[in-house]
Amino acid sequence: MWLKPEEILLKNALKLWVAEKGNEYFVLQRRRGYGEGGGGLTGLLVGTLDTMMDSTSKVAPFRILHQTPDSQIYWSIACGGTKEEINQHWEWLEKNIMRTLSVFDSSDDITSFVQGKIRGLIAEEGKVSGVQEDDPEKFREALLRFEKWFDLPQKEKLVTYYSCSYWRGRVPCQGWLYLSTNFLSFYSYLLGSEVKLVVSWNEIWRLEKTSNVILTESIHVLANGEDHYFSMFLHLSETFLIMEQLADYSIKRLFDKETFQEEPSLSDPLQITKRGLETNARNEQFRAFFRLPKEENLLEVYESFLWVPFSHFNTLGKICLSESYLCFASQDGSQCHVIIPMREVIGVEKPDRSSRALTVCVRGKRALRFSEVRDFERLGNAIRRRCGMTASPQHSASTEGIRGECQNLINHFVDNPEEVAMMVGQKESGKTVSNEALMTVFHPQDAENLDPKMLKEKMKEQSWNIHFSEYGRGTSMFCTKKTRDLIVRGVPEALRGELWMLFSGAVNDMAVNPGYYSEIVDKSLGTSTLATDEIERDLHRSLPEHPAFQSDTGISALRRVLTAYAYRNPKIGYCQAMNILTSVLLLYAKEEEAFWLLVAVCERMLPDYFNRRIIGALVDQAVFEELIRMHLTQLTEHMTDLTFFSSVSLSWFLTLFISVLPIESAVNVVDCFFYDGIKAILQLGLAVLDYNMEGLISSHDDAEAVTILSKFFDNVTNKDSPLPQTVQQNSVGNNDKASSLSKVDISDLIKEAYEKYGDMKSEEVERMRKRNKLYVIQTLEDTTKQNVLRVVSQEVKFSAPQLDNLYALFKRQHFLSCYWTMNSPVLLHHDPSLAYLEQYQLGFHQFRVLFSLLEPWSLCSGNDALFLWAFRLLDENQDGLVNFKEFCCALDILYSGTFTNKLKFLFKLHQPPVSDLPEDGVIRKSPERGKGKVDLQAYLKQWQDEILKKEESIKDLPRINQAQFIQFSKTLYNLFHGDPEEESLYRAVARVTSLLLRMEEVGRRLQEPTSPTQAAPEEALLNREAYSTPERSSDTPCATITLEAGSIPQEVEWSFAFEQILASLLNEPVLVRFFERPVDIQARLDHAKGAQLKAKTNK
Repeated sequence: MWLKPEEILLKNALKLWVAEKGNEYFVLQRRRGYGEGGGGLTGLLVGTLDTMMDSTSKVAPFRILHQTPDSQIYWSIACGGTKEEINQHWEWLEKNIMRTLSVFDSSDDITSFVQGKIRGLIAEEGKVSGVQEDDPEKFREALLRFEKWFDLPQKEKLVTYYSCSYWRGRVPCQGWLYLSTNFLSFYSYLLGSEVKLVVSWNEIWRLEKTSNVILTESIHVLANGEDHYFSMFLHLSETFLIMEQLADYSIKRLFDKETFQEEPSLSDPLQITKRGLETNARNEQFRAFFRLPKEENLLEVYESFLWVPFSHFNTLGKICLSESYLCFASQDGSQCHVIIPMREVIGVEKPDRSSRALTVCVRGKRALRFSEVRDFERLGNAIRRRCGMTASPQHSASTEGIRGECQNLINHFVDNPEEVAMMVGQKESGKTVSNEALMTVFHPQDAENLDPKMLKEKMKEQSWNIHFSEYGRGTSMFCTKKTRDLIVRGVPEALRGELWMLFSGAVNDMAVNPGYYSEIVDKSLGTSTLATDEIERDLHRSLPEHPAFQSDTGISALRRVLTAYAYRNPKIGYCQAMNILTSVLLLYAKEEEAFWLLVAVCERMLPDYFNRRIIGALVDQAVFEELIRMHLTQLTEHMTDLTFFSSVSLSWFLTLFISVLPIESAVNVVDCFFYDGIKAILQLGLAVLDYNMEGLISSHDDAEAVTILSKFFDNVTNKDSPLPQTVQQNSVGNNDKASSLSKVDISDLIKEAYEKYGDMKSEEVERMRKRNKLYVIQTLEDTTKQNVLRVVSQEVKFSAPQLDNLYALFKRQHFLSCYWTMNSPVLLHHDPSLAYLEQYQLGFHQFRVLFSLLEPWSLCSGNDALFLWAFRLLDENQDGLVNFKEFCCALDILYSGTFTNKLKFLFKLHQPPVSDLPEDGVIRKSPERGKGKVDLQAYLKQWQDEILKKEESIKDLPRINQAQFIQFSKTLYNLFHGDPEEESLYRAVARVTSLLLRMEEVGRRLQEPTSPTQAAPEEALLNREAYSTPERSSDTPCATITLEAGSIPQEVEWSFAFEQILASLLNEPVLVRFFERPVDIQARLDHAKGAQLKAKTNK
């Protein structure tokens, strides 16, 4: 059968396959172990492995690969179970494809044509067969096996399953891989040997495709320090995509606390499906390639030819249709792409049935002609529907009426301009928004200035004007290789803001949100938050050498943009480096445009860069290290530890080189970034290291290497920049220091970066980002854990391994509250501004589960009130959440505390809180980042009080009343159930209780005259016959106390101090031995590991 073309590795695969026949463009191969010969030992091994696999994952014994003479890349295009079947495919290729390929000039065109043809054949076969992809009956059977084998909570949603082999050492175990919302699970049972594996997605450090000597391709999973390899999938790429999506979904949901409100297919973890994940992956790729808003989703795809007027030929590609955009990308993705907002479409001409062509007319007297569209009529109707076009007379009449009314309104406001502000409700702060780029205000271009730099600037503008006349201008401009060439040469000052808006996609954001910026400026100005405090502190540190930011005009514009963005996105708020980037944006773009450019950078082009942990920047640094190993082998041989480059390059990524390059050179880098994304920054970073290779290799330490790079950046110039010397003072100030070093022109450096590393594909960069993101996040998590354990270890007596196990259980319990719901209190009240000690906390319901698993004596078992009181007792700051330190300190008292401390804990436990928890179990008192004024003085005072907090004296403890004392006695009885000295312990408690009641009664008689009503409680409570009955159950004493307490007259009020209870219990050696007896916490920890999931289910 024909296969969707997939790139394969032949480095090791040649040992498993034998070439049967071939030509210049195709090769037919047979798998060893099949047919004549058998292939010796290798053939025997391959045949054995294939025999172990079931019909759903067996590798077909024959296949056809596509290749081109000047390429090392092979593509699988067909496979067959028999020689006859594969020969039919081979003959079809020879008859229908071979003759056509000779007309193409390049290998890329040949490969594109073959891939398009094969995909068309697959689509035709799919229509004829009409086979349903998902078999509900088989899925139900798989679900039953999944539930039976792994005993996970019933709420766990199985997404899909695959037959594969799991490698334990050098031995493969054939079985089934089950992918669910929160877990990766594998099961195998062969010859009496059972293999079972369950890994949480949030525990995975690495997820990648690999190959080795035995396996052509496999999936490698690194989790909890162990490597797992899965291979022999029928559809390995599909499996890996689903695994990648589930891991990413888990990271975003559990670590980043995202709720996916704008993505319905992912908003409910109980409803995750394979199709939903695949759709989400396609949508992400679609939005990233065309730089579209996050609200856009890929709805329809059509293969077609687009007439390219400037090249005078049809280019093959795909039409991608979303809610608001019509996009086209040529087959290789680099020749040509165009984005047409539906708001720009003014008409769709009647389709040409003979050529299946469709012409779309856009504003600016331009038209795009798509031909050979399979469903051209459906596409035309879809475009008309999204543009709101109809051909009905009523629509035309109503349109004319609206136009007339609008013209009358315009004429009215022309005659009465004072009513304009009243009509739109413009506020005073809105009037202050600048409508000019700061460079236009502080450095206007002199049209009569004809110096060489200005002449060259005019020539650049002329080149772009010619480009606009050929390729179009504005949102529907064709982007081609020529566009990139012009970008590399440098963008003219006058066009920079316009092109940044266009290439970043910010122009679309601004067009669909008219008035949005002015509105949030009005709302945000005057607010006082942690973000605004940080913004005010950094305002005068933003390009201080530039005249624009030495005046109130520039500073005020910068304040408005940063404050408005912090108001729009409180999750990010404000992060250092945003001020530097925004300053440069304001130089070349109007204020509102600068705001939308900042939105595009923070939310699309550099995701997760500007937050507390700068995860995005760290991920790209990991990608950068990987690229250094690939391209700069000489450097890696000399410097085996590349972490140095991570620390040095952090500012390169966060500020797009603005912080290390002179401003007139840095803007050229920003030009490339807005066109090519992070790929441009990675390329330039490699070029910088390559340029300084000799110096870096000869350097003796990191300090010397840093000096080399600093001097290099000081000598990067822009010889074509028309900016005056007052603006270029950043570079001028360093000329004397490094006059002996040769100058490097930024255009030459960028050109060299594109020539040497321009073949790097954006898709590959995105794959590397995803591959490294898991490792970066887990490394940060591990660092957080070490910091937390270092702090907590000073407060408790647990060993390091025990604390490590406790942290793993606590963190897992935190995640369990998020596994099956998006409405968990932990998610709803997450505050990223809190310190690392507070990042993982438990609400009451999660605390109850974990505390019941780890407490040494079943203290709160069967008593919900005690669980609640224990929770409130540990919640020292009364925020409705218990952090790891508070939790460990409580367990430390119960396991390692003195007799007095343990008794004090029990005593305080029976003094219930003043108020109860709300229904969601959480009371949040800490201010959320970016939303309210932070009382720093209150935080400092709380910190100081905690430092100066003295040991609590037993005299400071309040007395407990009669109801609390009775509950305290019940708790003591429950502790002894099942103890070898259970009977002695019960008797001892009875004696202590009797003694305390007598002491209280004696004290009362000394103060007041004796009366019959006061003597009654003593006589009733001293009747302890039940305690001496050996056959009584453990509940008898409690019932007795409850009954006798009910016989106490209501007017009698008595209470006990902690000193009285302590002194009485110390007189009973059996009680002292019980509380001082060591309890094996390791056994409890091991039990909790296995019971944690089940405990969650049963609660």
